[in-house]
Formats: sequence, C-alpha cells, structure tokens
Amino acid sequence: MTARRTRWTRRTDRSLPIRSAAAAVAFAAGATACSAPTGGGGDGGTEAAESVVIGVASEPDTLSPLLGYGKDGNSKIFDGLLARDTDLELKPALAAALPKVTDDGRTYTFTLREGVKFSDGEPLTAGDVVYTYRTVLDEKTNNTARSELDAVENVRASGDGTVVFTLKYPYAPFAARTVLPIVPEHVAGKQDPNTGDFNTEPVGTGPYVLTGWSKGEKLGFRANPHYWGDKPAVKSFTMAVIADDNVRATRLRSGDLDGAVLPPNLAATFEKDDGRRTYRARSYDFRAVTLPSAGQVTGDRAIRRALDAAVDRQAMVDKILDGAGRPAYGPLPVDDPWYERGIERPRDLAAAGRILDEAGWKPGSGGIRARDGQRASFTLYYPSGDKVRQDHALAYASDAKKAGIEVKVEGATWEVIEPRMKTDAVLAGLGSVGDPDFGLYTLLHSTLAGDGFNNMAHYANPAVDEALDAGRRSQDPKVRAAAYREIQKALVADPGYTFLTHIDHLYVLADRWDGLTTQLEPHEHGFASGPWWNIEDWRPKK
Repeated sequence: MTARRTRWTRRTDRSLPIRSAAAAVAFAAGATACSAPTGGGGDGGTEAAESVVIGVASEPDTLSPLLGYGKDGNSKIFDGLLARDTDLELKPALAAALPKVTDDGRTYTFTLREGVKFSDGEPLTAGDVVYTYRTVLDEKTNNTARSELDAVENVRASGDGTVVFTLKYPYAPFAARTVLPIVPEHVAGKQDPNTGDFNTEPVGTGPYVLTGWSKGEKLGFRANPHYWGDKPAVKSFTMAVIADDNVRATRLRSGDLDGAVLPPNLAATFEKDDGRRTYRARSYDFRAVTLPSAGQVTGDRAIRRALDAAVDRQAMVDKILDGAGRPAYGPLPVDDPWYERGIERPRDLAAAGRILDEAGWKPGSGGIRARDGQRASFTLYYPSGDKVRQDHALAYASDAKKAGIEVKVEGATWEVIEPRMKTDAVLAGLGSVGDPDFGLYTLLHSTLAGDGFNNMAHYANPAVDEALDAGRRSQDPKVRAAAYREIQKALVADPGYTFLTHIDHLYVLADRWDGLTTQLEPHEHGFASGPWWNIEDWRPKK
C-alpha cells in the first residue's frame, strides 16, 4: 500500500462459486428505477459496452477529497500523486515517478507528471498539491481522517513541477498516504471546504467527470475529455444507490443493472447464470460489535470478555457468510502478515460463565444475569437494510443469551444510530488495507474517541495508545512488529469490541467486458472498490 513494507499475498478468486444452495430472491415492491443499461441482458455490442449501470449499497457523504472522499484511492474523478495497481503496489499517477526519499525518511520529493489538466482544462501545478494537503491538515476543515497525515510537518512547492513533504518523524508507510486525491486550488480555493459547492460539483484529473448526483438515488459519470491517461472504452457509467440487498439483486436479475455488490446468499442465486460472472475479493473488512466504555453494561470489562468468549465466530462464517469470509479475532485478518498467531479463541461458554461469576454477575430472571440491581442487558443497533449486519447482530444476541447477557437488536438509519454511538452498541464494519497503522490507530487510539466514526467504542487503554504511537513513529520492523503484537494481545485481555468476522466481498456482473479484476479491499466496498475499481481499463469482449 514501496513505502509499505509488507502486504498480503494477493488471494483474489474470480468467478468463484459460492458453496451453499441458492436462496430465493425476495422481490421488493415499488423499487425505484434509474436508467436501465443499454442492452440490459448484454449482447456484447459496442453501444452496450460503452455504458454501465452498477448497483451499490451506499453513497459518499461528499465528493470532496478535502473532507475525506477517495482518501484510500480509486476515485474515478480524481488522482493522487501515487495510485495502487491490482496487487496494491504503488505506482506513479500525478507524480512522474515514485518519490525520492531522503533525510533518513523525513523528506519525500515528488516530481509531477507533465501535461496533466483538470477536467475544466486548467493545468495541474505543485500549488494544487500543496493546497490540497494544507487544507486537509487545517483544523478548520471537517476531515476526520486528518490523523492519518499526522507525520506531515510541512508541504511546499519547488516551482510548478515539484512537491516536497517534510515529516515530523520517519513514517514508514507515508508514500501510501499520497494516493490522496488532488483538487484544483483555482476552484476549491475560492470556497469554504466544509460547505462549498465543490462537495457536490467536483473538478479533478481522473478518467471521469460527474454529470449529476441525485442524492439517495444515483450518480452519473462520463469520460473526462482532458484525462491524461488512455481514453476509457466505457464512456459513461451510473452508480445506482440501492440500500436494500434484495432490491439490488432483483434489479440485477431484471436487467436494470449491469452489476451489483451482493451478500453471499444473494450472489449465490446467480451462480448458474451463463450471462453473468461472480467476482470474489478478499478484504480487511471486519464486522464487530462496539462496546462503549460509557455504557452501563458494555462499560464493564467482565461483560466484554464474556461476550468475546461466548460468540461462535465460525458459525457466523458458515451460516451468515456462506463460507465467504474468516473468523475475526481482532482487527487484522488471520492471513495478514502482521496478525499475531495464537490469539485465536474458540467459543467457550463455560469460560464466559466463570468470568461473569467472578465479577459478581449472577443468574437472574429469565436466565439473564444481574449485579447490584443492574440487568446484563443492552441495545445493539445495526443499519436498516443491511441483511449481513442484521444476521450478525441476531446471531450475536443469540450467543450472548446463552451466557446470560441480553442483547436487544434494533435496526435504524445512521442518522438515528450516530448520536447513540457513545453509549449504545453498534454492529460496525471497518477495516483498512495495507499497513496496520492505517486501520488500528483510528480504531483504537483514545485521542480519537467519538471523532466521527473513529474509535466508535470510545476505547481507552494507555498501553495500547503507547503501542500505537510506537508502531506509527518507528521505522524499525522489529519495533513495529512488537507494538502490533502487544495491541492484539491487549484486545484479548481488554476488548472494546467483539470482533466477529472478516468478510469477502462478492460482486455479480454481466459478462460483457474484458480487463475486470478485484483488489484486496478495505471495508468500503461497492462504490470505489469492486471489479469496477479500474473501469477505465475495461474493454468490450470481442
């Protein structure tokens, strides 16, 4: 993610069959349709191949990189100094080459690619790069990912074609942070980054430009005539925003969509369809239950440890994910090179009972434990329409009840959930590709508690904070490995989350193009990730 010292071995399977029997697709009445794809079922013709409609579960809050959009790469509207290839190796994008690193890892110098223009025809300059990074780092800008650039002390231009970053301390994975999309100062610089029109009317250097955004319905894109790279064969595409998994599957089957992200049980219904292919991507994407320290019940360490022991992770992988995933024993997947071997924890209801007994939680009415008049009961929210999270939440509640803990599951919108995150549990989905600092720091560091969706559990452990800082600031691989080992062990002894599964992402598309691949993916899937991560490289089948 070739500043990133280690990475996963790519383990992406294309057209991988889903193991269990297909589940019936539930047809939802009144599904709102957007423009149907030309050629729908797909005859492979040129006209059909030039326009694509993709069904995704959610849309961004903003299209401005200044507020966090596209910070991990793969934005179709923008480019960063660097980009990632299929295997997540860094490659030049707006930079002409990988950076020159000097001063013992404290200075990164980038030379810009010549002849690059923004979609409005204006040239890219080093000043645009400086403006982008300085604005993101400005505390007045509402970007909750600012901590990811904590190492940056200064960024300056050296003429129109060179950008120099000076770091406060050597930060091993810094180059991978320069996939951050670059915005034009001559447009964005005239607006308030938090409220300006640029958030919904972006101008970038990427292969496509936004043609329209109907919130909650769809986003349209067409090829950028000023793009510096090869001209895309897919001339336009639409991202149809369809929150309900069943509706997405229904519209894909009807030909209203060319492709969609789907949960395993619905993806399985297409596996015998000769006109479509299923793509499966490994991911860092985990499902976990946040256990807020401020909650009356979830704030008790014994409750958190008992839940960690009571949960049947393998059953969730088998029954909910249909085998398309792995048990999660922490935020890093079991096949990640930084994963700490030996922290695997099979379900142990007897251990859960002992933990609760020793902490004074005694069996009470209906088998639910209580202590000092407080029932071991709390509410767990999940986002409505997300069947995979709902199923995880229900399975979690069932496992918890066997240990004498009542978990009341409720579906709600994020508008309802977000204000409750400090005290109520949430079925969360998180995970970042690449260096462990990328995902662990924002998940666990106490200074980020309650900062948007950072540290949702308000987790606070001084030893973990110290290890996170050591892992971020050291370039010594042994020091970093020791720090991340300590963090993973601490999460076993003092869990702030119950980690459940790491999920594989599944996509079904009409089989009309060549050049489709998947990457190892972060939590975000569907909008920037998926086989369309490189849609500009697709070519119609001959």
